[in-house]
Amino acid sequence: MGLLQEKLSKFRTPQMYMEKGVYPYFREIDSAQDTEVMMDGKKVLMFGSNSYMGLTYDERIIEAAIAATRKYGTGCAGSRLLNGTLDIHIQLEKELAEFVGKEEALCFSTGFTVNEGVIPQLVGRGDYIICDDRDHASIVDGRRLSFATQLKYKHNDMEALERELQKCEPDAIKLIVVDSVFSMEGDLANLPEIVRLKKKYNATVYVDEAHGLGVFGRNGRGVCDHFGLTDEIDIIMGTFSKSLASIGGFVAADKDTTNWLRHNARSYIFQASSTPASTAAAIEALNILKTEPQRQENLWKITNYALKSFRDAGFEIGNTESPIIPLYVRDAFKTFEVTRMAFDEGVFINPVIPPACAPQEELVRFALMATHTKEQVDFAIDKLIKCFKKLDILK
Repeated sequence: MGLLQEKLSKFRTPQMYMEKGVYPYFREIDSAQDTEVMMDGKKVLMFGSNSYMGLTYDERIIEAAIAATRKYGTGCAGSRLLNGTLDIHIQLEKELAEFVGKEEALCFSTGFTVNEGVIPQLVGRGDYIICDDRDHASIVDGRRLSFATQLKYKHNDMEALERELQKCEPDAIKLIVVDSVFSMEGDLANLPEIVRLKKKYNATVYVDEAHGLGVFGRNGRGVCDHFGLTDEIDIIMGTFSKSLASIGGFVAADKDTTNWLRHNARSYIFQASSTPASTAAAIEALNILKTEPQRQENLWKITNYALKSFRDAGFEIGNTESPIIPLYVRDAFKTFEVTRMAFDEGVFINPVIPPACAPQEELVRFALMATHTKEQVDFAIDKLIKCFKKLDILK
């Protein structure tokens, strides 16, 4: 056995949880991603999905993907820089730029590689990246690839952000990177205050709208639009794998910024293009967002209903303001155990333990779709009350 294999063979944490019968990952789904899914031969309610608009099984999107595959084939066989740019890539970029209120947009093959490729190309030696300490892993990896000085501030603590800004050289580039909706806790970035500090310290603001698009703002334009701050936010990033029922991502900004990124972002110029199917699916989903506001309205009706129900039942749900509802457990093993118990009761939820959350903030993540019903939410909450009480989490 080589030294690398010897080192890796010592990683036995998953096996420990498997032996205890509570390992919660890589569970197989053999049906469409809908409010109900088939797993282990039975139906369970899906409350672990990021499909906020409930569009992943929409026939119009499915047909758009099929039609694009028939016309263009299954892949582009190259990067956007060389032979992999289709007319539908350009169409989607133009529609996204208009939708989020920026001059231009660039589409990437995944949302993760937007942050991974864009952030290190915006700042370098002598510059600064300043991040919320609960920013998504893709932001963390993006900043790690940069030669800029890296600073972090305590989650949503604007006084802490200002202290970090005060450490920076006044004439240096200062890039504040933040999630609009924090994917585990469900709370929103304090964009009004971030913009105020941006102006005070001559900084640049980059907002990741992965969980904001479709959910917040006019017709789902995001949290930047929700706060009326689109023009004050310099760079907006988003993904297709949540509300847009596909796979991929984009960054939108002014023309000079996109011109630079188009020719320098490594995950754009060296990565194979998004497939015709995923691109066409995102176009159709975006059209549905713009023309069917009732989906967003339904999402907020069921979200507000669930938030009140969880609070009334005594769950600890933190400061969430979104369809992402954290149910705090504050113990790793109990988090896995309550996930298994809920599944046995017919409810799929996601466990969240470090490093996806801070230590002692372990939780299960309950996420809603526009297509969930009150009856489904009532069923799930009733089962979760039972499970949480059995483990003495809920008093």
